[in-house]
Amino acid sequence: MVVGLIAGYGRLPLIAYNKLKERYDKVVVVSLAEEVTVDFSSVAENLHQFSVGQVGKIIKTLKSEGVQDILFAGKVNKTLLYKNLKLDFTAIKLLWALENRNDDTIMLKIVEELQKHGIGVLKQSDILRDLFLPEGVISKKKPNKAIMDDVAFGYKVAKVLGSVDVGQTVVVKNKAVMALEAIEGTDATIERGCRLAKEGAVVVKVAKPKQDERFDIPTVGIDTLKKILDNKGVCLAIEAGTTIVVDIDEVKKFCDENKLVMISFNGDRL
Repeated sequence: MVVGLIAGYGRLPLIAYNKLKERYDKVVVVSLAEEVTVDFSSVAENLHQFSVGQVGKIIKTLKSEGVQDILFAGKVNKTLLYKNLKLDFTAIKLLWALENRNDDTIMLKIVEELQKHGIGVLKQSDILRDLFLPEGVISKKKPNKAIMDDVAFGYKVAKVLGSVDVGQTVVVKNKAVMALEAIEGTDATIERGCRLAKEGAVVVKVAKPKQDERFDIPTVGIDTLKKILDNKGVCLAIEAGTTIVVDIDEVKKFCDENKLVMISFNGDRL
């Protein structure tokens, strides 16, 4: 079976590629030029690179390679839509057909277009299942009551934010919202929220209430923690079983070396 990988920002696409290679006969990589940070040229036998706006060319290439299913992996910054990104005819057609430009609306339209051409979309949760963490404290440093109160508060707010398909991340201090994620993305939200908090902010990241497991599953890693540390935050809290953690051993080491708290929580038990 031939599968495709649509590779965006970060290390997750490389991890996803290796997972796909274990399961499938042939993996075709389409790296998105504006976002990809991994050099696939030394590992991928079937590699193509396109701009994010070249949707028609991407689909044509996938079909010519005999791709039956694809996997999305890695972040694609939606702000590209507002930075004079060049769009091909297919991309323009899809954008004009959108009811709004929320994440799910855009991605579902892309999935629909792929399906019209006989290409399915794999669940990230199926391919990357071992990157999801169970409930528990990940760091050596344990959260105190004040942190857990902020996590419980932030969880409720983040779920409401996700229910209207705006974002997945909330920055909280003393049960007050410092920042809500919108189009700017997680890192910019952390920076803005922690700056307002000055120090001691808690970052809460959750799945949407009706999370589509084919795309946009919440993902964290070293970059997330560095952003929290650089802006004097104290904790990263993720929802257990629904959040991808990239390079967990490095994540644990970074937390412990920098005395950061990191927990994976069950919202029903907060």
